[in-house]
Amino acid sequence: MEKDPTRRTFIPVATAFAILPRHVLGSSATSSPSDKLNIAAVGIGGMGRNYIAGCKSENIVATADIDDDLAAPVRAQYPQAKSYRDYREMLDKEKSIDAVIIGTPDHSHAVIATAAIQLGKGVYCAKPMTRTIRECRAVMKAAEQAKVATQMSVQSCASDEACSTEEWIQAGAVGPVREVHVWTDRPVWPQAVMRSTETPAVPSSINWDLWLGPAPQRPYHPIYHPFNFRGWYDFGSGALGDMGCHAFHVIVRALNLGYPTWVGADRTFNRIYAPQEKPEPVWTRSVVAKHPETFPTASIVTWDFPARADKPPVRMTWYDGGLKPPRPPEMALTTPLGSDGILFVGEKEFLLSGFSGGPKLLSPGRQKEFTPPPKTLERSAGHYLEWIQACKGGKTPNCHFGFGAQLTEICLLGVAAQRTGQCLEYDSQAMRFTNNAEANGLLDPPYRAGWSL
Repeated sequence: MEKDPTRRTFIPVATAFAILPRHVLGSSATSSPSDKLNIAAVGIGGMGRNYIAGCKSENIVATADIDDDLAAPVRAQYPQAKSYRDYREMLDKEKSIDAVIIGTPDHSHAVIATAAIQLGKGVYCAKPMTRTIRECRAVMKAAEQAKVATQMSVQSCASDEACSTEEWIQAGAVGPVREVHVWTDRPVWPQAVMRSTETPAVPSSINWDLWLGPAPQRPYHPIYHPFNFRGWYDFGSGALGDMGCHAFHVIVRALNLGYPTWVGADRTFNRIYAPQEKPEPVWTRSVVAKHPETFPTASIVTWDFPARADKPPVRMTWYDGGLKPPRPPEMALTTPLGSDGILFVGEKEFLLSGFSGGPKLLSPGRQKEFTPPPKTLERSAGHYLEWIQACKGGKTPNCHFGFGAQLTEICLLGVAAQRTGQCLEYDSQAMRFTNNAEANGLLDPPYRAGWSL
């Protein structure tokens, strides 16, 4: 694994894979690593179906999902794959597995990834890599020690658009950058809501205890599964967990950022009320107390990154729930900011980029006179193909767990600020907030009895 997660150069995950038989990859079979991988997938009914489709050139040999009904259409596409509910049973019985895809909710990423890594399997995991920072560090360390091929699901990480943005910034197109603004239209699921008092029966097609995994005990309710888990503290990571990594990879690499030293958040738990209803005051603690388990309706989160060599310090600001940054004066009034975007504020110019879109200078005069720099960064052969090739001894994927862990930790620091509403000073080496004991408890919350990494 790369020691510097911001480096773009590729190095082999494990050179020995190129000459050793498949059992080195975690299989008892003996065949060339250039053969198709035997891939298993956990959590296939949601985004997992897209991850599997991205790897369909390989052998999909087994699937595990706690919801038989949700998984049924996907299982029908891969009739040769053995079906399980419990991923632990699958990993124990399917000895031919080379690699594992994880498409479950955030709260179960770490336990599944760790189990696969300890067996020597390559791992592809949905973003964010984990739900907590302690999990993030532990999974990253386990992957480094096991020398397995890993990839987090940031599909645009080595796209031409992302690489072009990095090349433009580093070529000085906008001058030194001290501010970056990022916005998204998320959430598109319920937040700032109370837990339901209803306790519907668990459908026979669902193993609810296994869905909960290491999370706190909670009665089954369809408000959590299959999609709305993101809005709940115990299961998801809100809008930041859903979209943060999709934007931050461009910013971190373009500006060569490390870890932030400070993070803070402003938030609102208000909703849109009917005319006859009286809205609660937006920023009062009483409103927060009414919604102790879900993320706010909207928030603005700010991180401060220190100076690096000859580069100035950077303040990055995130907006969700429909909030957006102030419109730059150079931007035409008829041009919308869009539902999501990244705005680099340089000393000479503004640069606008989408989460998956290419760079654009805002000043009309600068657009005409600017010549894009040469394409010096290696483009991806394909997000899923990167991981497949790495599992066979090829180059390290662009969003391997070393880099994915950094992106995830930045997101989760923002989550801590959203949850506390406080300004938090962060010591990344010690993995602790130096000014807030409550927030430190969010970095490593306890698991439910019977679960551990």
